[in-house]
Amino acid sequence: MDFLDLPPLNGAHGTVKLPGSKSISNRVLLLSALAQGTTLVKDLLDSDDTQVMLAALTQLGVQWTRQGDTQDYSIEGVAGAFPVKQATLFLGNAGTAFRSLTAALALSDGDYTLSGVARMHERPIGDLVDALRQMGAQIDYLGTPGYPPLHIRPAQPHAVGEISVRGDVSSQFLTGLLLSAPLTGRALTVRVAGELISKPYIEITLNLMRRYGVLVERTDWSSFNLAAGQVYRSPAEIYVEGDASSASYFLAAGAIGGGPVRVEGVGSASIQGDIRFAEALQLMGAQVEMGDNWVSVSSSVRLHGIDADFNHIPDAAMTIAVAALFAEGSTTLRNIGSWRVKETDRIHAMATELRKVGATVEEGADSLRVTPPAQLQAATIDTYDDHRMAMCFSLVALGGVGIRINDPQCVNKTFPGYFDVFAQITQAVPVIAIDGPSASGKGTVAGRVAEALGFHYLDSGALYRLTALAAARHSVALEDEAALAALALNLNVAFAADKICLESEDVSDALRTEAVGNAASIIAALPAVRAALLARQHAFRQAPGLVTDGRDMGSVVFPDAVTKVFLTASAEARAERRYKQLKEKGFSANLENLLDELRERDARDAARSVAPLQQGADASLLDTTHLSIDQAVNAVLGEYKAKQIA
Repeated sequence: MDFLDLPPLNGAHGTVKLPGSKSISNRVLLLSALAQGTTLVKDLLDSDDTQVMLAALTQLGVQWTRQGDTQDYSIEGVAGAFPVKQATLFLGNAGTAFRSLTAALALSDGDYTLSGVARMHERPIGDLVDALRQMGAQIDYLGTPGYPPLHIRPAQPHAVGEISVRGDVSSQFLTGLLLSAPLTGRALTVRVAGELISKPYIEITLNLMRRYGVLVERTDWSSFNLAAGQVYRSPAEIYVEGDASSASYFLAAGAIGGGPVRVEGVGSASIQGDIRFAEALQLMGAQVEMGDNWVSVSSSVRLHGIDADFNHIPDAAMTIAVAALFAEGSTTLRNIGSWRVKETDRIHAMATELRKVGATVEEGADSLRVTPPAQLQAATIDTYDDHRMAMCFSLVALGGVGIRINDPQCVNKTFPGYFDVFAQITQAVPVIAIDGPSASGKGTVAGRVAEALGFHYLDSGALYRLTALAAARHSVALEDEAALAALALNLNVAFAADKICLESEDVSDALRTEAVGNAASIIAALPAVRAALLARQHAFRQAPGLVTDGRDMGSVVFPDAVTKVFLTASAEARAERRYKQLKEKGFSANLENLLDELRERDARDAARSVAPLQQGADASLLDTTHLSIDQAVNAVLGEYKAKQIA
């Protein structure tokens, strides 16, 4: 799937059970592999990154089995360095796997080649390599110095007891060193040069190492000491808690869309620093409740902008940048320089995509300032092969605008079912789609239904008739598909309560002539014209709802419409209605000719290859031959209200 269209959303509420944490999952897999004994890992995250790690462990001689169709895995530890001493590993764009395996393999006495996708080869690893070389590791760059791919050879004997590593680029470097340090069997002190970023992720590392029997003594955040002789021992069973970074999207949905939205799997007892994302939402004015294993967020007022340091939650902070679109005033995210070396340059990527939806964005070297627009704009969002970009920008739809997410499958890196879960806790702006043949009364009924509900109204046929009228005025042939599509794409139209304007001229009556109607039927069969008008039709979907009529509203344009009606009447009844309508407008008309034209048009519309006129399988049939307008309107309203109750 190249893209995913998210409809405008009215709000969010519900409950989400989170998938396992990626950060915990890959750490636990490596620790279980290096430990003595067998570990049952429960609720492991099922994602691209964990599959990369499992595949690599298999190549390195680690045996593991999945327990049926659950997310529980039994890992047989190798009690130290990996038994396979020569391997070529492809690690995709999984930073947690690449950095930690680099450190472990550098101390495993083997010959290994590590590579990944192109973006992985742009993510720095030089600081980790420099630190490992202080321990005697032999690592060569196979491309640009300081970056993957890497060639690792057996380490040289080295009795160093202290090394240093920079802490201001990625905490994954320190995590890799700490996780692999017990493989040396010696005492080791790791000193951090400069400020250590993303400290909560180091807390996860230290917590899990303790679970496997290895203690690290921390002095502030500047040095980490491991005593000699420590080895990893299986805890027998370990649970992977829900992913706190993934929780951020649903918690933000609760703050933006009213809520409450409750996420289960993380809470006040979480070992993940990203649980503090909830604090940022509180600062913005949201209501937050929390238990040991759950968090709930709601909001009854508009959020307000904040100015804060997000060094401690860099991944979840991306969600704040999008939440800022819904806040009063500007929001400034500071100390987020690590965004530059993630799956993409996230500062630049976020700035670029936020501007697409109308925000004013100031991009700093390690900061981002977001000022929301007066009105959000529908947009197509590029995701840069970055799962968090895709998930963050899904929230924009809560502003009542349609959003297209390019490359939506990139969420498979950490949350393969994200968009399905997001749809379960969000409520789309409702659409009532009324389809049917010409002169069936669908326009009159749709307009009255929209008025009764206070919804917006779209006469989709008017867009095709406007294109036909414009074609006649600009002498564009009905066979010239490309020219007609260009005309449709650039129509200067305006809809008012009682008139339709083309290039500022009221053309309401001109659109109702049979010549324009027949021309509209011809061009409506042209794929390029239909594609040109599709986005314009989608733009009419705005809160609180939309009633639309046409010939493919429920099947093609709004397939997720909550109520779909195929409204029809006999050809004779429709001809009589059209005759009266034209006579009331002062046009001359012949009833027999109108009947013949309607039958001919019905046949043409039903036979066309693109969106043929037919009742959809999920649309209810409403024959109005013997119904008054009021009866037809009440029938549609009754069906819509019954769906709402259900």
